[in-house]
Amino acid sequence: MSVVTSTLSDQARSVVGNALQGALVDLVDLSLVAKQVHWNVVGPRFRSVHLQLDEVVAIARQHADTVAERASAIGVTPDGRSATVAKTSGISEAPDGWVKDGDVVRTMVDALGAVIGRMRERIAATDEPDPVSQDILIGLTADLEKHHWMFQAEAH
Repeated sequence: MSVVTSTLSDQARSVVGNALQGALVDLVDLSLVAKQVHWNVVGPRFRSVHLQLDEVVAIARQHADTVAERASAIGVTPDGRSATVAKTSGISEAPDGWVKDGDVVRTMVDALGAVIGRMRERIAATDEPDPVSQDILIGLTADLEKHHWMFQAEAH
């Protein structure tokens, strides 16, 4: 049952819906990974890394909401349930236990890199069927790339 209709064709809605769903899952998981290492980071750079992780969590959660609402607006039900996230995320699992600050930085470089790569594929996929959704994906990818750069700089 579709409660919300869209001006997009069924095919376009399917392509865009898949892109938005994938983005939602990756953003939810990114926020979870960042929060997990945020709680467990140790080392001389604890404070700066700890605070930067909060920024990533806030950005990921903000963009997840925007992406989910866009999906709803085009008549696609967003699915951010934990089982869906666990099955379909493109991010590696966060390390267990206390994590040295350098390892946290590498974890975030890898996680952000994985998400950015998948977002760029979604940007390409949504170019023709829905520039509005593509614009959302472009904006959030720019924010993720900023944090990717910052964590890479932190690693050296």
